[in-house]
Amino acid sequence: MKANYLFPAGFKVPALFILIPSVIIGILLLTFNYEPELLNIRILSVIHNEFGDPISTFRIIENNVLNEIIMTLILVSAILVAFSKEKAEDEFIQKIRLESLVWSTYVNYAVLLLSIIFVYDITFLWVMVFNMFTLLIFFIIRFNFQVWKLNKTIADEE
Repeated sequence: MKANYLFPAGFKVPALFILIPSVIIGILLLTFNYEPELLNIRILSVIHNEFGDPISTFRIIENNVLNEIIMTLILVSAILVAFSKEKAEDEFIQKIRLESLVWSTYVNYAVLLLSIIFVYDITFLWVMVFNMFTLLIFFIIRFNFQVWKLNKTIADEE
């Protein structure tokens, strides 16, 4: 079966070289709340709302875009890592891919459900921000673990 929806296998390694530092930088930015002045720029905001002000649309605002850059790098590189073909993409790998996607969806929404029940206020907003990434992260971890187990089993048989 031909998997036309996957990126070429050569995208995986460069995407990993972008994903790993982006995640580390993202965690550091959250920890230290760093925003360099260089990245404060005027940008179009489709919907804008500051605390206490009414919602406005299509407005030019000044914003530090470092968070947006890091989140974009994480999302794009995670998609490329998750959905790049394996060197030997066969039907069994596709089965592992599908099972991993279903598993990661279940786990992601179980975490979200628990968060809805037990997490409140601004902390819940942070959970929602992380939830944008966790489906892909859970998938990447599970899929690669399953492929590693398959390769280890094949190597042990030889």
